[in-house]
Amino acid sequence: MSPTEHTIACCMHGFAPTDPSGLPLHEADPQAWAGIFSTLTDLDFTALEIADSHIRPADLSPERRSLLKELSTSAGVELTAVHVQRTSVIDPDHGEANLEYAHRTIDAAAELGCQVFSTGLHQPFSQAQRDALWFWTAKGWEDPDDPEIRSLAVQRLRELGRHAAEVGLPMSLEMYEDTYLGAAESAVRLIEEIGLDNVGLNPDIGNLIRLHRRIGDWREMHELTLPYANYWHMKNYQRDEAGDGSWFTSHPTTMQNGLIDYRAMVTRAVELGFNGPFLMEQYGGDSLGVCAENRSYLAGLLAQVQPTKGTTAP
Repeated sequence: MSPTEHTIACCMHGFAPTDPSGLPLHEADPQAWAGIFSTLTDLDFTALEIADSHIRPADLSPERRSLLKELSTSAGVELTAVHVQRTSVIDPDHGEANLEYAHRTIDAAAELGCQVFSTGLHQPFSQAQRDALWFWTAKGWEDPDDPEIRSLAVQRLRELGRHAAEVGLPMSLEMYEDTYLGAAESAVRLIEEIGLDNVGLNPDIGNLIRLHRRIGDWREMHELTLPYANYWHMKNYQRDEAGDGSWFTSHPTTMQNGLIDYRAMVTRAVELGFNGPFLMEQYGGDSLGVCAENRSYLAGLLAQVQPTKGTTAP
């Protein structure tokens, strides 16, 4: 695979999940979807991740799902992934329903021609997170230190991974704080416990470096997780903290200007054989504009590194 063959997709954060009247984008007139694809092409994007916060492919009628695909194809925009978020399969109240929804989403992702099915173990926002300027500064859900619950996570994620394999899709699990995917060692162990070749990590270390608490070394986290990566949400944050741990601060920025050295990390990933899609992600401000800037930056990096043959998992 040459560097130019890597898919670089855009996230949906820059698009409102509802129209001015409050109608969800999921239920919107198809012209609203066409407008999204037009905006993306204006920004020179040729790929999009469908986030189920905006559109739930599994809950579209077959006719509307087909229309979504037709509109994207007509615009020259690939639907790279469907990302299921905040519907954890170990949610204490809705885990079984979330599992069933994930199964239906896998089938929908395959029908849409996606490259990957993406999910994780993050839970819905707490009220404190909904009230905060930046949700990661407030306390949210924590997966319990309970071997039985962790075993259930392995069991259900393995079930989803097998389904994804049956329809020809990799499954990628996003790293996210305070879940079993919330630290590099725990995330790698979870992938090894699932034990399927098509199940890998989304090493979104950006989710961790933004936290207003002590964090691990981002270089070490990448070194542990990149060998297992098959999809990559990429974003960066400026970060500062007191040496005595009395205060921490962070805010979103471009890939080039944040704490993570993506030149070094992308080079390392390609050395390890990473060949999955990249997803440009940004919170706040002109999210789409920053994603476009990051796409150009990443394309430049990929043009400078030589990929090696091999798989993305050991």
